[in-house]
Amino acid sequence: MAKAAAKAASGSVANASAIERYFDIAGAGSSVRTEVLAGLTTFLTMAYIIFVNPNILAAAGMPKDAVFVATCLAAAIATLIMGLYARYPIALAPGMGLNAFFAFYVVGALQFTWQQALVAVLISGVLALIVSILPIRAWLVNSIPQSLKLATSAGIGFFLAIIALQGAGLVVDSPATLVTHGKLLAAAPLLALLGFAIIAALNQLRVPGATIIGILTVTVLGLPLGAASFGGLFSLPPSLAPTLLQLDFSRVLEGSFLIVALTMFFVDFFDTAGTLVGVAHRAGLLDKEGNLPRLRQALIADSSATTIGALLGTSNTTSYIESAAGVAAGGRTGLASVVTAICFLLALFLAPLAGWIPQYATAAALLFVAVVMSRALAEVDWDDLTEAAPVAVTAVTMPLTYSIAVGLGLGFITYVVVKVLTKRWEEISPAVWLLAAVFAVMLPLL
Repeated sequence: MAKAAAKAASGSVANASAIERYFDIAGAGSSVRTEVLAGLTTFLTMAYIIFVNPNILAAAGMPKDAVFVATCLAAAIATLIMGLYARYPIALAPGMGLNAFFAFYVVGALQFTWQQALVAVLISGVLALIVSILPIRAWLVNSIPQSLKLATSAGIGFFLAIIALQGAGLVVDSPATLVTHGKLLAAAPLLALLGFAIIAALNQLRVPGATIIGILTVTVLGLPLGAASFGGLFSLPPSLAPTLLQLDFSRVLEGSFLIVALTMFFVDFFDTAGTLVGVAHRAGLLDKEGNLPRLRQALIADSSATTIGALLGTSNTTSYIESAAGVAAGGRTGLASVVTAICFLLALFLAPLAGWIPQYATAAALLFVAVVMSRALAEVDWDDLTEAAPVAVTAVTMPLTYSIAVGLGLGFITYVVVKVLTKRWEEISPAVWLLAAVFAVMLPLL
């Protein structure tokens, strides 16, 4: 008995040592315990996506239970690839903004089926994977003006905000003024605002899992008011079959389809670049020149995630800035991502809980994400109108046209035109000239 225990302990130490060597935990100045806690922290910070994503994609007619499974699996597989291949403490999941673009614009406004929209996601992922393998992605990232990157982030934030306000019943349509306020004293709007306030306050206090705490709190408060209904907590995972490999390629040659796929690619592209550098900077992982070691592996991991997610049945999967919470908890290696991935797999058994989270509760989370994304405007040089004007056009037109594609296209076109009119065309990179021309041709097709 004692010999068996000693042998087991010896094996455990050997395994721990192998893990430490593979992730170079000591070299990163961390420990296995710290990495595990960091992985749990990251999961708690971004776990809201397993409730929010199914609610958003259900608006596109997708089966909610299957999307829940696809969300958990896409996040788990993608995060595992990032942890084991790129060995960074960065977690991935279906991205906020593009899921709304998928549901409310591509399917809702352009009248694509969700099966056809998944093909656009797949193509955007394959395109990202190709440019990640080739030495193209860094050139593209460096060629896009910082102002347009900031505008894209803020515009998507405002786009999420109007979707959140609609979902909460705070904003409704009006034949006279296009939009107006809803019944402000109804249970759903009040609970959504309360949830938003709780999430904002807890995030300010740096409470782990602040967003999920806010969602669950207002969900429970809505039970006695009839705004939510209890549907259980745990069960075996639902079937993935309704969304697995449900791809329809029948409209891939249409101009509107191509602009949708390109928009998904570029938005995901900007988001990934900013997240990787931002999280790596906070973790002290950048080299002396400010570059990210193993950038190619990280980009390949991120690009693969979108491709895998499309096959499973969800919108673009991308790196999450919430990974910074795990970094703040001490995470420095891919082991933290492996732990986060395991948590997403365990979350598969929470399908009943995901099913009874009401729309007003997820709207509170969406509104908070909008706040976080809109702060990008603080970094814009508002004194230079050749930079500020395209930013304003991009950020304002995304929510008001209900389209990330239109906002992005008008932003690039405005940037080129204003720079040319002020005789500053030398500031326009070849990539921006190309993108502005593509959007000028494609936007009329939307």
